[in-house]
Amino acid sequence: MQHLAWRAGFGESLPVIEDWTHRRKKQIVNRIMMGPEKDPQEALKVIDRSDLPDVGRRKDMTEEEKKMVRKMNVQGIKDLNVSWMYEMVTTTHPLREKMALFWHGHFACRTQNVLFTQQLLQVIRDNALGNFGELLTAVSKSPAMLQFLNNQQNYKAHPNENFAREVMELFTTGRGHYTENDVKEAARAFTGWSYDEEGNFVLREKRHDEGEKTVLGKRGHFTGDDVLKILLEQKQTARYITGKIYRYFVCENPDEQRINALAEKFYQSSYDIKALMQQMFTADWFYDRQLIGTRIKSPVELIVGLRRSIPVAFEREEVVISFQQVLGQTLFYPPNVAGWPGGRNWIDSSSLMYRMQLPRMVLYEKEFNIQPKEITPEMGMGSYKTTMQVNEAAKRQYARKINGRIDWAAYLRAYENVPREKLAETIAGALLLSNNKSMDSALLENYADNSSRENYIKTVTIAVMSTPEYQLC
Repeated sequence: MQHLAWRAGFGESLPVIEDWTHRRKKQIVNRIMMGPEKDPQEALKVIDRSDLPDVGRRKDMTEEEKKMVRKMNVQGIKDLNVSWMYEMVTTTHPLREKMALFWHGHFACRTQNVLFTQQLLQVIRDNALGNFGELLTAVSKSPAMLQFLNNQQNYKAHPNENFAREVMELFTTGRGHYTENDVKEAARAFTGWSYDEEGNFVLREKRHDEGEKTVLGKRGHFTGDDVLKILLEQKQTARYITGKIYRYFVCENPDEQRINALAEKFYQSSYDIKALMQQMFTADWFYDRQLIGTRIKSPVELIVGLRRSIPVAFEREEVVISFQQVLGQTLFYPPNVAGWPGGRNWIDSSSLMYRMQLPRMVLYEKEFNIQPKEITPEMGMGSYKTTMQVNEAAKRQYARKINGRIDWAAYLRAYENVPREKLAETIAGALLLSNNKSMDSALLENYADNSSRENYIKTVTIAVMSTPEYQLC
């Protein structure tokens, strides 16, 4: 159940796990899939169109006004980052946010426009557990993605292949399952796909190539919607998406037989994401011992998991962006169009040391004095200045004290009935996955403050969270 809590979310408290162990697996999985009965998903909205200058006069703006808009966009994306992180920490439907985090990496996108970023995030969160075809279409028609992949420059006189190529290579079939001619023909179908200044999808008919195209062996006067339909008709798309989900939620070393079986049902369900996840989480093999505690937590999973275990409110919530930058995963700033590679790529000599220091810095109120990794201007980002502004903000933040308000009360209550001699073992068992629970109790005692039961629990908890084993889920 603890394995399920981490793979389908960001971990759960000891009382929740103990409650789950007394219930049937199918009942717990159903609860995780559905979320709470009353779950009105609120949009993460940090800025409104009316907050920015009138689009009709943008071309006439002064340099000072343009500077102000750039500043609002940079700050707005930071605010959106903080808001989404807080939603992951406090959500009553963690699987939805975990799936949204997965799709955020799958549909990797960077844009300087906070309204476009905000809109794309909501599209992903709304469809995270819905239908993949609907998600694919909504993302493909979002102004953020059309801008990022240069499709506003794709018109019949001069087709731009970038959007069509990434839709095939990264979003659907994967590399090697289409030809260069398929890309060229699909690009013609996507000509005219654009957006207006309000961020609404627009088909500019004068730019659209209405001629016949041949895509993946089919011929017709295809539009962009037709191409997406053709790609969804390919069983390879179901297999590619299923394989990527398997590597993210189960194991980096793919089991081809399991993936093929899951992909077949995914395809037959017309790409029902929720049904795929339910099948995966109820499978007996999902709980095989060799799959437990084998994934390296992503930076976001690590930060969110820590805060869900021990609630902490920061005086300046923007400090979580500095945490992300140091660890190498800043929301809304993927390294390239392929997203974050994950796995062992999360770990290097400096990031591992910082990961192990993070619980102590947050929970012992130490100085946050580790230099964040810089974000670099990448394809589609456009503005070197904007990227540098993000980096400078992180540098200003990293030297400050974290100043968190830590709420230990609920955490301490979870252990009130545990005998003193079993506390270290129980804490390690609750925080580490079953394959990694063999912590040396004598070693933990060295880090423990025995002045009171409360201090003992706190210090042992921080010691366990500061181990290499805690990096795994």
